Amino acid sequence: MLDLLAVPFLACLVLTGIHVYLGLHVLARGVIFVDLALAQIAALGISVAVLAGHPIQSDPAYWYALAFTIGGAAVFALSRLHAAPVPAEAVIGIVYAVSAAVAVLVVDRAPQGSEHIKQLLVGSILTVTPREVATVALLYAALGVIHWLIRRPLLDISLDPAGARARGRAVAVWDFVFYTSFGLVVTSSVRLAGVLLVFSYLIIPAVVGALLARGVLSRLVIGWSLGLIASAFGILAAWTWDLPTGAAIVTTFGVILAAVAIVLGVVVLRRRVLEHGVRALAGVLITSGAVIALAGGSLLAFPAMDQPWLAAVEHAVPGAALAFLDHEEREEYAESREGVAEGEAELARVTQMRDDVQWGRRVMSADMQERLRQYIAGRQEMVTGDRLVLRALRQKARQRQRYGLGLPLTFCGLGAIGAGLWLGRPRS
Repeated sequence: MLDLLAVPFLACLVLTGIHVYLGLHVLARGVIFVDLALAQIAALGISVAVLAGHPIQSDPAYWYALAFTIGGAAVFALSRLHAAPVPAEAVIGIVYAVSAAVAVLVVDRAPQGSEHIKQLLVGSILTVTPREVATVALLYAALGVIHWLIRRPLLDISLDPAGARARGRAVAVWDFVFYTSFGLVVTSSVRLAGVLLVFSYLIIPAVVGALLARGVLSRLVIGWSLGLIASAFGILAAWTWDLPTGAAIVTTFGVILAAVAIVLGVVVLRRRVLEHGVRALAGVLITSGAVIALAGGSLLAFPAMDQPWLAAVEHAVPGAALAFLDHEEREEYAESREGVAEGEAELARVTQMRDDVQWGRRVMSADMQERLRQYIAGRQEMVTGDRLVLRALRQKARQRQRYGLGLPLTFCGLGAIGAGLWLGRPRS
């Protein structure tokens, strides 16, 4: 396990090192989606390279992508020269949309071009090689040294652009340097890990650092720590539950960001309660009451509609559904639930056996392989049948929950809204 995951983990650490720093600049400049735009420009460059007959992972394709990305960097730098009231995000969105449209036109003429671009944008952190990680690490280390040497003008322009202009900084020149180096990082990182993972490493640690600290160094330390933790837990989760590695890491980032936001929200709410008393809870009561009333009202009005919140509650606490079923229905529910669990476990076992045969890790005759295929198909039908039974029983429970659960929730939500409005009313 460690041998398999060591190289991807090192790749994640390399991404963390450079992207957290660049993310601080991106967040300060308010150009949050600039990496997506540059990644799309890089994809356009690779599309042109594929159309010219170069493989997607070849050196010529990389240089095509880098050349296009530097052109995009020049566009972003020049867009800051004008004083017109056009937000930077508008320019970024236009560049993204136009480059995506041109890429579609190019891909339409390239053989299997769409598959190549999909491979580029999705990425696969698990398949990186030690040589690729070492090459990117050396490149990012060199860029890190360069950014350290020119950190003062870049931080000055990112954190105080108006003041930088007043102090005579050559904003357009330094912007071009920043966006060019940024584009070089994005072009290299997307080939390594895909757009989604690159965006997460760039933005989420920077956001958490901005939430928890003021100084640049403190934000960097927090961002680097977050990147290390999210990478470790994301890769571990992907290995434990057989999940896509990139998606698992991005989700881990999201969970950590949500946890930080909740903790900070509780701290702020506590301070406001101490300062203003229970009146500070008015907004919480109104918001939570609206959510509860909406949940109860949707169940009351549309019991047959999917109710994700209720399904989640029933999955965690099966008694929430069983309470609305009679004795025979409860026994049938328990048998079907047990059948689904046993069937899924058996399917996982035999599917692993089939995969071992396909990858040469197990030897099996053609006759046994056919029997295994038929057995898997039969098991899948049995599990599907048990799931249909569970679905039918849940629908019965929904009809009974409509009034037994929907009405109380609706009234409780409306009551919470009323209490919040009363607490928040102007004091004479």
